[in-house]
Amino acid sequence: MNAQLSRRSFLRSTASLAALAATPRILQAAPAVPESVVKLLYESLKPEQRKEVCFAWDYVNPKRGLLRTRLENNWRITKPAIKSEFFTADQQAMIRTIFEGITAPEWHERFDKQLDDDIGGFGNKQGIAIFGEPGSGKFEFVLSSRHMTLRCDGDSSEHVAFGGPILYAHEGDALYEKPNHPHNVFWHQALEANKLYHVLDAKHQALALVTQGMPTEELVGFKGKDGKFPGCPVSEFAADQKAELQRILNHMLEPFRQADQDEAMKCLTAQGGLDHCSLAFYKEGDLGDDGIYDNWRIEGPSFVWYFRGRPHVHVWVNVADDSSVKLNSYQNSIM
Repeated sequence: MNAQLSRRSFLRSTASLAALAATPRILQAAPAVPESVVKLLYESLKPEQRKEVCFAWDYVNPKRGLLRTRLENNWRITKPAIKSEFFTADQQAMIRTIFEGITAPEWHERFDKQLDDDIGGFGNKQGIAIFGEPGSGKFEFVLSSRHMTLRCDGDSSEHVAFGGPILYAHEGDALYEKPNHPHNVFWHQALEANKLYHVLDAKHQALALVTQGMPTEELVGFKGKDGKFPGCPVSEFAADQKAELQRILNHMLEPFRQADQDEAMKCLTAQGGLDHCSLAFYKEGDLGDDGIYDNWRIEGPSFVWYFRGRPHVHVWVNVADDSSVKLNSYQNSIM
């Protein structure tokens, strides 16, 4: 990380700690556990605040459906922005603490760069919602904005990893990025996946490369064990190639807290592991026609990790141990 980015992250962390230090009750309740901070945040909300950002567990929005499971690439789940007079300084600090708790510490600077580039910084144009009552057995905290939907549920949402479908994305230097995606904090994930493609033999490259029919972004619902998955079945890979794909998957899991990484792997194991998945690279949308495929997908019965690098990076993730889990998603725009 460059000095400017490190300094920016330090100042943010210092500001968050200062706000937390002004609220001893938070510190006494082990704020490093994000679920405990969600409960404290909920308890701190006044009735007029709860009316805007708190909902029943199965609340259905007339326009968006079951709101708790909604996923879009460019939205704010509720109207109040985090950085606004709607939330107190302490509440804003708690929200930041929850965010830092569900993401890996070594990724905070990179997420902050994405947020700086895409919405002007953490809390700007970002909203939250709390479903259910924290501490009652079922609850979920959802953080959303352009290019980010993350969840914190303490395993309240049955069968799913990450609390439900998530999205991470970044517009690096431009809406339509160059083929090398300069300064995009997620592009390295595609580079790692392409390394595997280029060591496959001709037969498996031909199977893995999809020349037509790249699915739209929001199509990350589950097809089940009898589904037809694009690309090359992982079961056809050699042992070292399977190990390399597992390394790539571990690489993609790195931005998130260990508990969510473990839950994702547990869900994948329940459906038969990577051997029951396929790996696809899409010729369509190959920026620069350079053979470094910007769009690729790992898919199994109830596992979808869909990396879309055109026009800039959007990554849609939907992981569960049961393919009957329904997805409520909408591709808002290419933004």
